[in-house]
Amino acid sequence: MLQPLKIPKLLLNIQLTPLYLLVTSSNISKKCLILLDGRQRVSYRATYLMLFLCLIVALPNHVFAKGVANDIPDNAKANSYGDGWSCNLGYRENKEGCAAVIVPANAYSTDRQYGKGWECKRGYLEVDGTCSYINVPKNGYLDYSGIRVKCDRGFLMINNSCEAIKVPANGYLEVSSYGPGWACQRGYRIDKDDCVALSVPENAHIGFSGNVWECNTPFIKRRNNCVISVKN
Repeated sequence: MLQPLKIPKLLLNIQLTPLYLLVTSSNISKKCLILLDGRQRVSYRATYLMLFLCLIVALPNHVFAKGVANDIPDNAKANSYGDGWSCNLGYRENKEGCAAVIVPANAYSTDRQYGKGWECKRGYLEVDGTCSYINVPKNGYLDYSGIRVKCDRGFLMINNSCEAIKVPANGYLEVSSYGPGWACQRGYRIDKDDCVALSVPENAHIGFSGNVWECNTPFIKRRNNCVISVKN
């Protein structure tokens, strides 16, 4: 058990006793007295200097905590760091108080102190503070987000419905979020809704993409033919 700090008579006349009483009356006084315990052989001046420094650290927090406690509304608590207060879980700041979070139908509480306090369930989208059902068309599905609709392979989103992709001859299905949903095989090119064969001229070959032709070295393309480059 800590022994009470002895106050020399000389220092009683310096009006430091109120400081001592204030620090020792707070919860933080335990830490202060632990620092001072066992230091009675140190000069009184050094002892009271340590007490004064401890007071500088403890007093603002002690006084502030008492001042804030009187201003904290119901369903709130003082912030651990800094000033002010924050609402408890399940409540949100409303004017100068904390109002209970109202979770709409087809939603769930997030139990977080930030945001609106709730989120719509999978398959529902927030619209004006409510959770509206997302209509998933036939041959469609919700992606990982739970709010975006995508079509099954072989189908393309057209006017909020998943329509079957019509793949022309010499074409194949292509996984892409844009375009017709199909591509032409190597050696063919897209011509409207069909795949037509490439017409490869002499001294040329099908390019890397498979849908255009390129001239062999050292030939160069001139119109629809490959010719030798003539240097002046």
